[in-house]
Amino acid sequence: MPELPEVETTRRGIAPYLEKATILDAEIRQFSLRWPIEQNLANILKNQTVSTVQRRAKYLLINCDTGILIIHLGMSGSLRIVDAALAPPPEKHDHVDIILNNGFMLRYTDPRRFGAILWTEQTIEDHKLFSHLGPEPLTQQFDANYLLTQAKSRKCSIKTLIMNGQIVVGVGNIYASESLFLAKVHPKTSANKLNKQQANQLVEAIKVILDKAILAGGTSLKDFTKSDGKPGYFSQELNVYGRKGETCFHCGNTIEHYKETQRATYYCPVCQQI
Repeated sequence: MPELPEVETTRRGIAPYLEKATILDAEIRQFSLRWPIEQNLANILKNQTVSTVQRRAKYLLINCDTGILIIHLGMSGSLRIVDAALAPPPEKHDHVDIILNNGFMLRYTDPRRFGAILWTEQTIEDHKLFSHLGPEPLTQQFDANYLLTQAKSRKCSIKTLIMNGQIVVGVGNIYASESLFLAKVHPKTSANKLNKQQANQLVEAIKVILDKAILAGGTSLKDFTKSDGKPGYFSQELNVYGRKGETCFHCGNTIEHYKETQRATYYCPVCQQI
């Protein structure tokens, strides 16, 4: 599933083509995604000018004249910019094309159809998908004091806590494992046992890992590719995720693995101790 770095990479890839462009038309070939696409969305989008393309959590926000087009990539969705005049015929999983007045087209592809394309005229803060979300991890609002405050009354594991979107958004499974390794915090550490030093290290590690992943274009696992169709390269920098039984780059011990809430967790038992 595309996580925050993959979605931010996509945002950066499509924004230069969408911002200040006017939507000439939209072709919707499949309305049945995670939530049904509004039947008259093509008419709504026609002649809308895009002001900015933003990201909130794992959602892309295309801000238009009279509302916001919300896009979630789901498990396998992707967006790519193509030359409208040279665009190949849509394939089976190419569900939506948004045609722009600058000669380009935004094409949404989603084999599993678990993504979403929604239109809203609400402010994002009031929308039901966003009103409960925690802060963005790369902002000043997410700091050690905030994390400690959220953690002190919770007995769940620290990995579960930082993957909770109501606490902080966008720290998906890969990046949680990698951040905990960098911070030298065991993933099974009880959230309410986290100390100030660990909180400082973990917040800093989350920011570092996400920044590095964004710069690398995300992690190329399974279905993810960037908006230009090329894979992300952060997978080449993974220290623990997906490396069960392999040697830790830092101490030489064996990387271990367990499942928690149906998610695979990877860690080094020497570098990360409770």
